[in-house]
Amino acid sequence: MEFTEDAQAPGAPTARIATIMVNAVDAGRLAQFWAELLGTAVSSRFEQFVWLEPAGPGAPQLAFQQVQEPTDGRRRLHLDIHGPDPAALRARAESLGAGFVEGNDIGDFHWDVMQDPEGNEFCIAG
Repeated sequence: MEFTEDAQAPGAPTARIATIMVNAVDAGRLAQFWAELLGTAVSSRFEQFVWLEPAGPGAPQLAFQQVQEPTDGRRRLHLDIHGPDPAALRARAESLGAGFVEGNDIGDFHWDVMQDPEGNEFCIAG
C-alpha cells in the first residue's frame, strides 16, 4: 500500500500528535531521567504536568502527568492530539468509532479524553 501526503480525507479536520503523555508517580523525577537520557531539557511545568523540549520542529513532546499511584496494565501512556478545531476533530474521531470518556479543564485549557475502538485512551485539544 502506498501512502501520499494528501491521503487525508477531504474536509477532515487537521490533526497532529502534539504530546506523548506518560503517567508517573513522581513526574519531576521521571521527566529528569528522560531529559538526561535523551539529551534534552524540561521545557515547562504546570500543575501535575512536566514537558520536555521536543526533539525538533514539529515533533511531539514527551510529557509526564503526576498520578497518585502507578497505573496498572498497559495504559501508562497516551497520545495528545491537537488541531485548530477540537470539536470537529472529536466529531471525526467519534464517526470513526472513538468514544468519549470525559472532558477536563485547567484554567481556560480544555481537553477531551477519548477511547479508540479498542479502548486505548487519547486526548483531543486545541
